[in-house]
Amino acid sequence: MPTDTLFLLSGLVLLIAGGDLLVRGAVRIAGRLRLSPMLIGLTVVGMGTSTPELAASLQASLAGSPGIAIGNIVGSNIANALLILGVAALIAPIVVSGRALWRDGGVGLLAALALLAAGATAGLTRAAGLAFLIMMASYIYCAYRQERTGALHSAAHDRAVAMEEVDPALVPHDQPDGRLSVALMLLVVGMALVVGGGSLLVHAAIGIAEQLGVSDTVIGLTVVAVGTSVPELVTSAVAAWRRQGGIALGNVLGSNIYNILFIGGLTGVIAPTGVPASIMAFDLWALVAVLLVVMVFAFSGGRLSRKEGLILVAAYLAYAAYTAGLI
Repeated sequence: MPTDTLFLLSGLVLLIAGGDLLVRGAVRIAGRLRLSPMLIGLTVVGMGTSTPELAASLQASLAGSPGIAIGNIVGSNIANALLILGVAALIAPIVVSGRALWRDGGVGLLAALALLAAGATAGLTRAAGLAFLIMMASYIYCAYRQERTGALHSAAHDRAVAMEEVDPALVPHDQPDGRLSVALMLLVVGMALVVGGGSLLVHAAIGIAEQLGVSDTVIGLTVVAVGTSVPELVTSAVAAWRRQGGIALGNVLGSNIYNILFIGGLTGVIAPTGVPASIMAFDLWALVAVLLVVMVFAFSGGRLSRKEGLILVAAYLAYAAYTAGLI
């Protein structure tokens, strides 16, 4: 198992590093195509920074491991709502906009219910995946229109801002500097690292599950989910440290939307898979409950306090321990 653990960690590093290079290259190319910086932020940055989760879920589905594929999506969202948001609130209380919370939190909740409905029928089929991608495109379109009219910022916007503040190279410009050849090289190298890292991570995760005598679903819901959510943890923590709690919350809400609608959608279209019975029986319902609790916490006092952040982190540790069979 030490070898598999090393491979898993190496896969995570390659995924995160490759995803970063891929997005840097894509942002430069999109800028050269004279796309709106706002549109680049909502699409290229927002979707590109979900690359680690996408690669892990897609390759797990192709490898015939729905436990890791779906577990990564559901587990990442639970980690976002409990662990990452809790850590951000512990760093600094988060002031919440009621309109943004109900709109973006509501979209995330509807996405979770849509995944639950798909699992209760034929699974994550191509039809379901296509429906998810249409929902994702509709959300991006609405977010883009709101940004152009100067309306309330969307979670998609906050997610892009959070990533750009941590990595200035992701900030789109109307007239980007640098050669096109460099941008293409970054894109190609990033894609290669992501593909290699995803394959390494999935096979190592399957090996660890077999050696520990647990299902790959458990590994997907915990180790893989948390590992691929590291970028969100870093960006939300940095935003909270800078007293930009709204961006930290928006980053989490936006990530949850992208995880189900974008990653789940592409996974369903490219490599249809079923939803494991254990995830249907408990984890998806737990995700719905968690999203409702977070919305109540945030809405009740207009902010997420440090006490509530501590409760969220403790709840995640309890969830992870229960999932791993420790309690």
